[in-house]
Amino acid sequence: MDHAELLALFDRHLREGARPDGPDARVERTGDVVRQVASPQGWNGVVWSALDEAGADAAIAGQIGHYTGLGLDFEWKLYGHDRPVDLGRRLRAAGFTPEPQETLMIGEVDALALGAEPPAGVRLVQVTDPAGVDLVADVHERAFGEDSSWLRRRLLARLSADPDTVVAVVAMAGDEPVSAARMELVPGTPFAGLWGGGTVQGWRGRGIYRALVAHRAHAAGTRGYRYLQVDASSQSRPILERLGFVPLTTTTPYVYTP
Repeated sequence: MDHAELLALFDRHLREGARPDGPDARVERTGDVVRQVASPQGWNGVVWSALDEAGADAAIAGQIGHYTGLGLDFEWKLYGHDRPVDLGRRLRAAGFTPEPQETLMIGEVDALALGAEPPAGVRLVQVTDPAGVDLVADVHERAFGEDSSWLRRRLLARLSADPDTVVAVVAMAGDEPVSAARMELVPGTPFAGLWGGGTVQGWRGRGIYRALVAHRAHAAGTRGYRYLQVDASSQSRPILERLGFVPLTTTTPYVYTP
């Protein structure tokens, strides 16, 4: 499958055909827009659109009206191949703020280099209970310097309501959690998404991130998933390319706060 075909498959399954990402969320299709609506603690935003120049501004205004009417901040997840070509400019003009751009990368599980093992003294532990979720959240806060309460709620909800759709893993050096990541499986599609891979300062550059990718890729393969999808930062993109992931397009979150 060439890159254009793979990108079209991604759009069809994970964007136009999006499924709710948690038990408190619902996906709505209105006109040429697909959006998710969740609680204020969940993810709210537009995942797909098929707009033209004539109708784009009205569609943007419609989404602003919808979410602000619910009292919710929301995100418009813009991809580099979305139309019209000036959609990002239109979103900024409507009051959205762009966050750092990332690269959509996809790897075919059977074609990836999956021999990476954690360094000596580090073991990978799959998360199945609240104590494990706390370890993942702790790593997130230390690695990214961000509040992780949303991640704790999200993981606990998925593990409780739909445990077959999430794989979370934490890297332990003795009793210390030093890296963590999760994978969200999308039933009925060939895709699983890799999210949240982070390593605390002092443990970076030792191959733990690669080992976490390999661990999740093996888990996806045993469950019958063909592709792994990642929104890669500039730091993770070179590592993922060495493992066999290919860049397909960019993705930029545009955030609207009433």
